[in-house]
Amino acid sequence: MKMYLKKIIYVFIVLLTMQLNAQEHSTDISKDTTSIGQLFLKDGKNAALGVKHSFLRPLSWNKKDFTTLGAVVAGSLALATVDDETSDYFVRQKPPKLFQEVGTRFGSPQVYFIANAGLYGYGLFTKNEKLRKTSVLIISSSFTSGVIQSLGKTVFGRARPNSGLKSNEFRLWSNEAELHSFPSGHTVLSVTMAHSIAKQFNNTWSKVGVYTLGAVAPISRLFVGAHWLTDVVLGTALSIAVVDSVDKFLFNSNEYKYDNVKKKNIAWNISFTGNQIGIIGTF
Repeated sequence: MKMYLKKIIYVFIVLLTMQLNAQEHSTDISKDTTSIGQLFLKDGKNAALGVKHSFLRPLSWNKKDFTTLGAVVAGSLALATVDDETSDYFVRQKPPKLFQEVGTRFGSPQVYFIANAGLYGYGLFTKNEKLRKTSVLIISSSFTSGVIQSLGKTVFGRARPNSGLKSNEFRLWSNEAELHSFPSGHTVLSVTMAHSIAKQFNNTWSKVGVYTLGAVAPISRLFVGAHWLTDVVLGTALSIAVVDSVDKFLFNSNEYKYDNVKKKNIAWNISFTGNQIGIIGTF
């Protein structure tokens, strides 16, 4: 099983670098006299500034931002009323073992950082700005969302479905693993990477492919009873918000070229209509 996983990760990195290389307009690196060391320091500085911006961004929120936050909270509270029922449904299903293995591994910190290290390393040594920018976006966003989700797990101490407790069971400031359900860490890492990468593509089907792969980890966690549906939904919302914030910061900093990709990104919106709750992406 691990052999299949390694092959999947390898193919993913190869296909991604090929796609982003094809979209990179500045492929002639012979004219780029900037040393690899200087590029590394530049990317490190931008990653640090991206983290700083994402943490301080709530201090400059406007009315629209607070309205969106209120809608997310209200929708999550409504969705939480069916957490027990939806968890029972997912646990009763029997997905393929390969699906579960890929989902569990792909959303793990080890695989996550190995994949991004490979992506950044290739971009750095080939001086491919698009690949470097993508990795900087992933690093900044994952650090911010990772800190938030790690703190949230301890602060809320929400019981996992497989703990035998109900979804409304909380033990504040708990260090027990079975009480670290909210939010889903696998979801945060997987969606952060998927959303960061999808932003780099102009092709709709490429975006769909990336988001589909990014959804494997969150869904697999529901099947094994590791998380409630609201853990996954809010983990997804957190990741999207952080990535969008860092991406906008990098775009405004003019440190990297964005070409026309910014005009074709997916616009994400939280939708609550009647008895439906969802996150809608508009191409």
